[in-house]
Amino acid sequence: MSAWSDREFPDTICLFDVDGTLTPARGVITPSMKQALADTRKKCVIGFVGGSDFVKQQEQLGENALDMFDFCFSENGLTAFREGKELPGNSFLKFLGEDRYSKLINFCLRYIADLELPQKRGTFVEFRRGMVNISPIGRNCSREERNNYEKFDLENKVREKFVAALGSEFPDYGLKYSIGGQISFDVFPIGWDKTYCLGHIKDEGFKTIHFFGDKSFEGGNDYEIYNHPDVTGHAVNSPVDTEAILKDMFKL
Repeated sequence: MSAWSDREFPDTICLFDVDGTLTPARGVITPSMKQALADTRKKCVIGFVGGSDFVKQQEQLGENALDMFDFCFSENGLTAFREGKELPGNSFLKFLGEDRYSKLINFCLRYIADLELPQKRGTFVEFRRGMVNISPIGRNCSREERNNYEKFDLENKVREKFVAALGSEFPDYGLKYSIGGQISFDVFPIGWDKTYCLGHIKDEGFKTIHFFGDKSFEGGNDYEIYNHPDVTGHAVNSPVDTEAILKDMFKL
């Protein structure tokens, strides 16, 4: 018997990006979205996958995030939970080594020091278990500064040029660079994008894998999983879109 035999479609799983898909960017989930997820969970298996660590995801999804989802994939699945129990993980530092990691970070800090931006705040480099997150303006900016920086970045391609410089500087590091959210981009080993989480569910017997994400364009941090041959991708622009698709798909 399937582990998910209580669901109407036990061989289907819906995976969701967090920022911009289940919640506003760095915002919190709405009661309406919580209800839509609870209703969807009666139909199929559900999980979230995002680049942030689990603490940040709990801030957005709620302290009971482990209870709301069947699978929780933090840092693209390098920290993973199945039915509330943690699965084996991995680490970016272990992959890269201390020496190469230091060279990478030193380059990023020098590059940011030379950037001319309307504002610079703090936390330009955030070390995570499965990646580093680089923010030219700094993650400590206010919501208004975050919104203003996003417009500036789109006009001046700050992150796009930064990523290109890193690719030229470290061609042999086996790294991938992915622009996501409003103010930052992620640096992680090739293959450690959101498709990494699929390894955790490959033996679960799912015949259909749906993924919902707002950064499905090339260079966005949902691109790889959205276009994976085993995945049916759904591009959204907001949590409102996600809710509408779920209600239509499962007749909620």
